[in-house]
Amino acid sequence: MALCRQCNRSFRADPLIGNAQRTCRSQKPASERAGLRRWACGGPASRKRQDSRPPGLAPLIQMCDALSWNTSHLPEGVQRLLAHCMSHGRRQFVEVAENFPEECRYVLETLGGIWHHDALARKQKLSPEERLRFHQKHSDPLMKTLHEWMEAQLAERKTEPNSGLGKAIRYMLRHWLPLTLFLREPGAPIDNNLVERILKKAILHRKNSLFYKTLNGARVGDLFMSLIHTCELNGANPFDYLTELLRHAEELKRSPSEWMPWNYRDTLARLATSAAA
Repeated sequence: MALCRQCNRSFRADPLIGNAQRTCRSQKPASERAGLRRWACGGPASRKRQDSRPPGLAPLIQMCDALSWNTSHLPEGVQRLLAHCMSHGRRQFVEVAENFPEECRYVLETLGGIWHHDALARKQKLSPEERLRFHQKHSDPLMKTLHEWMEAQLAERKTEPNSGLGKAIRYMLRHWLPLTLFLREPGAPIDNNLVERILKKAILHRKNSLFYKTLNGARVGDLFMSLIHTCELNGANPFDYLTELLRHAEELKRSPSEWMPWNYRDTLARLATSAAA
């Protein structure tokens, strides 16, 4: 997926950004940017990014599912903190909830509390360190209770290990440390949902690209897809944004940096104030 020119310059200049963060982040609060710069998705594509990181930086946080091929071998001297997506662990219980309603309800409600706490941290715009302390105070007790409950289910033979519920429990216990990295490391995400939503945009655009007649048409399509997605990330209406660019083509030529998806509304307000004066 193409990116706006300013974002491309920003990404090239920032060696900390992982493969998962190649979308516009200019409007994100400083507290979120600080946490996201160390976050990279898994898979072979992240190997090149990890190899190119300058020495002396904080360890990279790699967020992925539990598939072994996502944890690529790193060159000597490059450290990585592995975080597994909690949504994948939660999904194991969703899929067997019909057969084990009471047990799965308990697990899902407990995990729901974790996401609730994370939403509160975002709403309060906590820094990565403040978010970590918030989760340690409110989420850590929930996760410890859940861990004890799952261990008891298997140890006391309340759950058959080879049943659907048993497999879901064993998945969580086997990957407990990377699943709970958010309780030990500032900025560590709980899930990989953000990246997976971004990848769906790229896949949708790839399907649409089958119908471009020329390479220039595909390039223009890349540009518009980048602008539309950047608008969505910054809470702007893509149709309104593109319309205002057409209405203010001359102003756009004179000062492109003032007509980005994250600041064009401020520019419009300033123009309206000047016209009224």
